[in-house]
Amino acid sequence: MKQFWPANLLVLAVSGTALLCGLGLLGAGNRELAGWVWVAGSAPAFVLLLYDTVRALAKREAGVDMLALLSIGGAIALGEYLTGAVIAAMLASGRALESFAQRRAGREMSALLAKAPRTAHRFEEGGLVQIPLQQVIRCDRLLVRSGDTVPVDGSLTSPLAILDESTLSGESIPVERRQGALLRSGALNAGAPFEMLATTNAAESTFAGIVRLVSSAQSSKAPASRLADRYALWFVPLSLGLAGVAWFVSGDPVRALAVLVVATPCPLILSVPVAIVSGMSVCAKRGVLVKGGGALEQLARAKVLFFDKTGTLTGGRARLVSIKAEAGVKAQEVLRITASLDQMSGHVIGTAVVAVARERGLSLTIPTAVQEQRGAGLIGVLDGNQVAIGSYDFVSTRATSPEWARAFLEEVAEEGGAAVFVALDGSIVGALHLADQIRVETPRALRLLRRAGIKRIVILTGDHRQIAETIGAAVGVDEVRAEQTPAEKQGAIESGRSLGPTMMVGDGVNDAPALAAADVGVAMGVRGAAASSEAADVVLLVDRLDRLAEALHTARATRSIALQSVFAGMGLSALAMLIAAFGYLPPLYGAVLQEAIDVAVILNALRALWIAPLRASRHTLSASQLATLRSDHAALAPVLDHLTSLANGLTAMAPAQVRQAVRELDGILQEKLFPHERSDDTDVYPVLAELLGGDDPMAAMSRTHREIFGLGRRLKRIIKTMPPNEGAQAESLTELQRILFSLDAILRLHFAQEEEIYQNLG
Repeated sequence: MKQFWPANLLVLAVSGTALLCGLGLLGAGNRELAGWVWVAGSAPAFVLLLYDTVRALAKREAGVDMLALLSIGGAIALGEYLTGAVIAAMLASGRALESFAQRRAGREMSALLAKAPRTAHRFEEGGLVQIPLQQVIRCDRLLVRSGDTVPVDGSLTSPLAILDESTLSGESIPVERRQGALLRSGALNAGAPFEMLATTNAAESTFAGIVRLVSSAQSSKAPASRLADRYALWFVPLSLGLAGVAWFVSGDPVRALAVLVVATPCPLILSVPVAIVSGMSVCAKRGVLVKGGGALEQLARAKVLFFDKTGTLTGGRARLVSIKAEAGVKAQEVLRITASLDQMSGHVIGTAVVAVARERGLSLTIPTAVQEQRGAGLIGVLDGNQVAIGSYDFVSTRATSPEWARAFLEEVAEEGGAAVFVALDGSIVGALHLADQIRVETPRALRLLRRAGIKRIVILTGDHRQIAETIGAAVGVDEVRAEQTPAEKQGAIESGRSLGPTMMVGDGVNDAPALAAADVGVAMGVRGAAASSEAADVVLLVDRLDRLAEALHTARATRSIALQSVFAGMGLSALAMLIAAFGYLPPLYGAVLQEAIDVAVILNALRALWIAPLRASRHTLSASQLATLRSDHAALAPVLDHLTSLANGLTAMAPAQVRQAVRELDGILQEKLFPHERSDDTDVYPVLAELLGGDDPMAAMSRTHREIFGLGRRLKRIIKTMPPNEGAQAESLTELQRILFSLDAILRLHFAQEEEIYQNLG
């Protein structure tokens, strides 16, 4: 009986009122009129049960409503009018409770749809006009008022915007965005009004895609109780058979009615949908859209996990890995020149370079006479100098090439990514290595997925084998299948079913066949292709891979709760059936007992609304603490770049230059890096240790600090031994380079470890 909330309340009101009125008439001595009132009160429930039963039988489904229908009909036919009224009232109350649970569980999805913007404010002819969202086009200049939702994706033109991006990122604390930042639709303006330039129309924006997915999930078939249907296949005939035997042995049809009354399969009809919908609600609250009860049940059974690499295990966006600078040129200057020229490009790599430069607080200048050869590079004039940036082939035809250029190209090809070379006034002065790097949360997410029940993890990617295997080794998967076509991905998933139910995670158009082939397809829906999101059973609305582990944990807990309700409810019903078959449980008392069982299993099913999250720690860092820790690392990124550049270029420097260069580096380390590490030890690590628990959970990290300080002392000692006018000798130069490379490696590893700890506690 899947009526809407008002219909369930109406049936409950009619049956409940009739039951009470009939009891009043019976107390007044008017038994005959009381009987007619009880029959009238039972009629709405009987009619609706009849409708549901006929519809189920027409679909060749189990028809678990049949027993309730026979119970009410049999009670009326045998003159047990009070029993029929009690069954109707009890059944209606259970249905009303189910509807309440479904409404309560669906609030997160409905709340998301309610946030969808309907209008936008566009500047037209010097004025501001409110227009329907559908009329927004690219390059429209828009105003987003305080409290409004960003209507479409775009670029921020105002100096500052403060946004609540919880709908998109899951982070509840507002974030600051600076001029030129990319804005995603769906974010809420939590500060002063700001202006933006639309880069998409309404239909192509981020939030519109999310709303389409949620609307599709809500309008699809209600969460099917496949779990319930399987058990109903044997429970219904068993109940009918036992009722028939009781009637045949006793010769009393009331005995059969008593069996049917307590056999009413409300634990199946009610508890499973309540648990499933509640589990879907919890997933939605944690940024995961599950497109139906069947998908949630399949997710709970998944054992083998397949991942596409790009956009899933990795971020899907270009990130700066390293900067190579010519001797005498600072790494930060190479980045500043590149980013200044890249302001004029719409290429994704150019956008990434500009974003990194803004994060590091570099002052960019506006170039002139810019020309772009799409897919190759740009040339222009910057601060009076002729500049060229782009691929090696593009830049090397316009500038002389240094000896290190070829080696840098080979390094980038081996590690994966793109190389952007920078030429200034006819000479290549540096290069950037940009790559799609592993998400900070990926290693933790895979550990949590194994903890949640995944037995085997496989990478399926079209990338080169060397790159794929490097990623696989870094994150700890069981198998890597590289250079896969969409058809080969699909075949790999089908063959993987021999190990258990399969799950595939992807974000691109080429992943759609694999997502559809898997028992559970999971799409990264925030930035993923529409085709993959449509083909998937589960969509991650928050761009965090660890939310998949949360969804898997929630699905398994939900299925467990549903099974508990089914077995407990059906076991108690079976025991009551046996008691009724032997004549010790009259129909009226059986109806009351059955209602008690129903309420118990529904309340148990509602526990799915409060499934605890799967997390390594019960404590978290505050948003301000997390922002401070991450900003400290971002501020130190130039220091690491300078260290790397000096370590790589040390042997190419003249001996007299070495002493000055390392003295300058030592000053930077003493002024910026080492105080940061000491502050971590004295101020940050005690806080983290208290959150993590245990005797000394940060001991290994503190040990790394001691190693860093030790390398710093050795660096200072070598500087002191250098002759003032001669610079470093060959032996000390080798030792110096070894120290710099060691310091570079340990600092980058240490920062990555700290970032993962911050991510876990954030």
